[in-house]
Amino acid sequence: HNVFTKQFNLPLTAALDQLLDAGVIRHCIAWCHDFAWTSPRSRADVHAGYPWDLLRTKRSDVSYVVVSQERQETLAGLYGCPPDEIRVVYNGVDPVELLALSPQGADLIRRLDLLAADLVLLMPVRVTVAKNIEFALEVVAALKMHVEHPLLIVTGPPDPHDSKSMAYYRTLQARRAELGVENEMRFVFEAGPIADEPYLIDADVVGDLFRVSDVMFMPSHREGFGMPVLEAGLAGIPVVSTAVPAASEICADTVTLFSLNESPQQVAERIVERAAADPLGILRRRVRQRYTWQAIFKRDILPLLNR
Repeated sequence: HNVFTKQFNLPLTAALDQLLDAGVIRHCIAWCHDFAWTSPRSRADVHAGYPWDLLRTKRSDVSYVVVSQERQETLAGLYGCPPDEIRVVYNGVDPVELLALSPQGADLIRRLDLLAADLVLLMPVRVTVAKNIEFALEVVAALKMHVEHPLLIVTGPPDPHDSKSMAYYRTLQARRAELGVENEMRFVFEAGPIADEPYLIDADVVGDLFRVSDVMFMPSHREGFGMPVLEAGLAGIPVVSTAVPAASEICADTVTLFSLNESPQQVAERIVERAAADPLGILRRRVRQRYTWQAIFKRDILPLLNR
């Protein structure tokens, strides 16, 4: 990092230059963030001649990487080369650290491959008939007409001790397969680290899921209140919901309300419209998909290492 462009360790810069000349280093990637020869603060610290000239000399056997197009233009000007000879790899963020995700939540998010999804819908509910999950499945199928990879997450479990609850859960799994949305709809109950073993999460992990989701979706037939509406408000994500009391009585001016008389296709269109009207949500999705360190490593850094 900066060893070929800053003056802080000139003996190391000179040693690497000699090792490259000798062919000892076969694959060198120079990460360049700052440049002594163009920096007003550092210009007085470098002088014409060796070894300072190494900091403005481009080597053909080194792959140069900068962190922005602006730095690409600056370094290309310093080296007197075309900008496309210098690769841009933007900085990234660590969502686990920045969002304070719990270890359990981070592992679940990784297993669901949630960060790569184009639109994440969260249903923080248990698996009961009142929650109308079968309608949600139809909506996800309709969303595939608008979004390449939507993802619906149902956080709560069925009751494993209630045969009717488990039967309903199995009908939902079967309907999911019929609709071809097995990759687009996941029950947390089935997403544990051990295959085929029921998986339960606590409120902290549900909070983790709120922080990485795009829309809180609530197609319930009925609710006494509808706490997830307030939770979504605190988490700062849009709400698309039937007229449960929390939505219709407290938040009607800020949430997207729909009727179950509307078709899944109509509701899907309203979800897409709501997401498209949320600039912060668009930015969040862009960063989540393209500018986490995991995404940057896979897309930009690994190909450099494999050259």
